[in-house]
Amino acid sequence: MADCLCTPTRVLLGRGAEDSLGEELRKEGAGKVLIHYGSRRIVENGLMKRATDQLDALGIPYIALGGVQPNPRVALIREAIELGRKEGVDFIVAIGGGSVIDSAKAIAYGIADRSCGDVWDFYTKARTPEASIPVGVILTLAATGSEMSDSSVISNDEGQLKRGCNSDLCRPRFALLDPELTYTVSPYQTSCGTADMMMHTLERFFHPGPSFSLTDDLAISLLRNIAENGLKALEDGEDYEARKNLMWASSLAHNGLVQMGNGGRGDWACHQMEHELSGMFDVAHGAGLTAIWSTWARYVCSADPARFALLGEVFGLSRTGSDTEDAESAINAFEDYFRRIGMPVNLHELGITPSDEEIDLLAEKAVFFGKRKIGAFRILGKEDIKEIYSAAR
Repeated sequence: MADCLCTPTRVLLGRGAEDSLGEELRKEGAGKVLIHYGSRRIVENGLMKRATDQLDALGIPYIALGGVQPNPRVALIREAIELGRKEGVDFIVAIGGGSVIDSAKAIAYGIADRSCGDVWDFYTKARTPEASIPVGVILTLAATGSEMSDSSVISNDEGQLKRGCNSDLCRPRFALLDPELTYTVSPYQTSCGTADMMMHTLERFFHPGPSFSLTDDLAISLLRNIAENGLKALEDGEDYEARKNLMWASSLAHNGLVQMGNGGRGDWACHQMEHELSGMFDVAHGAGLTAIWSTWARYVCSADPARFALLGEVFGLSRTGSDTEDAESAINAFEDYFRRIGMPVNLHELGITPSDEEIDLLAEKAVFFGKRKIGAFRILGKEDIKEIYSAAR
């Protein structure tokens, strides 16, 4: 089966990209807009007014709803769906990072869904979305790549669950990327974002079956670029070129480019395990990923140590001739880098120490209570997942 790359999102990258919002909405024929955001920071720093001034100039009516939290909650999404239907919203503008965009995508599914079902059904896989109203993005945080991806991940406090839904229906129509909007991102969130985009690339790098050399080269180059510019952005939060590189890398890491030719699949076990950590402990996604990645890597490495050894190129490591030794060196280099940017490499460093009972529940949730296994590079069942969580403590 041929691989497919779907990239319908128009991307504007550079200073002042957000000033094209009105024109992009005009092109889309937006009738009434919901502006969705997280904290009041975008109101206080004037970004909201710069956006609404453009809508006012074109006579496009709008409503606004903020309050999105990290690991966005389905409760707010349900509220927004009801509001959007009542107000006749036909377009959503997400101003923020991945949590805001993911929340906006879920709202877009819900407004378009006329079945009277619950939007959470799409995330438990009880139903598949069949429609979505369009979404556009003004990005303020380079991390998740949701501005070009087909994915949306949300949380439900009932059951402490975090679940994802993937569909090309939710890919944003446009993404406005101004690196200067990320200047005020904290060092910690910069590091979390750097880790997240690296992990999106790594998840696709580890896949079943033969590899495609061009895509491998793209992935390694992307990882190297992210690593270098993540450090630069931490050294100087207003390094325009570093922020620009990270913004674009975020999009490329999650739009499907670095899985082309590799069967269109990736592993995603670390993401699935991290979702359960976030659902139970509400940790930052990027930090949760680095806290379990190297433990997962050592657990599955024997499936293809040469694949791990290839990652040494990201940090310029020389090959010894032993794939096993080179694989361990590559894993160590990633651990060293994550620590260098202030990210945890185990659960203790993440600030949590799950009990044996909690680990059993985390693993049970990861396999959807016995309905699936996870991973593709190496298939993992519940007992495998428990061993990885336990070793990561």
